[in-house]
Amino acid sequence: MAWPWEVVERDHEIQDPTSPEKIRLLGQYLRLTSESRVLDIACGKGGPALILAATYGCRVHGVEIRPAFAEAARARAAANGLESLVEVQTADASEVQFEPESWDAALCIGAGFVWGTIADAAAALVPLVRQGGFVAIGEPFWRQWPLPDGIEKDDFVDLPATVERFEQAGLAPTGMIAASEDDWDNYESLHWRATEEWLAEHPDHPDADDIRTRHNRYRSDYFRFKRALLGWAIFVGRKP
Repeated sequence: MAWPWEVVERDHEIQDPTSPEKIRLLGQYLRLTSESRVLDIACGKGGPALILAATYGCRVHGVEIRPAFAEAARARAAANGLESLVEVQTADASEVQFEPESWDAALCIGAGFVWGTIADAAAALVPLVRQGGFVAIGEPFWRQWPLPDGIEKDDFVDLPATVERFEQAGLAPTGMIAASEDDWDNYESLHWRATEEWLAEHPDHPDADDIRTRHNRYRSDYFRFKRALLGWAIFVGRKP
């Protein structure tokens, strides 16, 4: 079964291991103003988009594949009086054709898998921003390399190799905003609480056993090695 993100992230305001303060810092790194046009890929429930629009007055176009998240983002924008600045398109971003060089900044905060690795995400986003514009991608990386025996590396690499991937599309790195242990703990804790509550509310759901098994494994992995070994950061680069 597909992992039920609509369930496990129902309490997340920002669906990544970061904070509102760090998203506002991202806006500074992107040199956002009220004249800026921002593309936000896999925008989820609109957490970063709403913060950036409210802080800088920029216009944000979000793209989100999950209808429930896209609808939540639109509802949150309306509730915060930001519907004139934040619009959300329900679509698979990998299949949408965007006008080249028409954005001041293009973001993919924690969903580079839309295309593949951070290198694939950067290659897709760089053509969309103007010369002198910015690309920001949130991506995990391993703090230790090589990894201890028995740990699957997934598609992630260490920090220097992650930056090298980011640079492959011609970006000049101009900023990095790393998740703290508190950011990670909050992000994961909200997953655990939501999942435990959902399981208690739906004991007879046909997917309940599978969800509990995977939930317990993910939580155990976090305690055993991910909290110590897996980092995450937003990497910011300028298009020459």
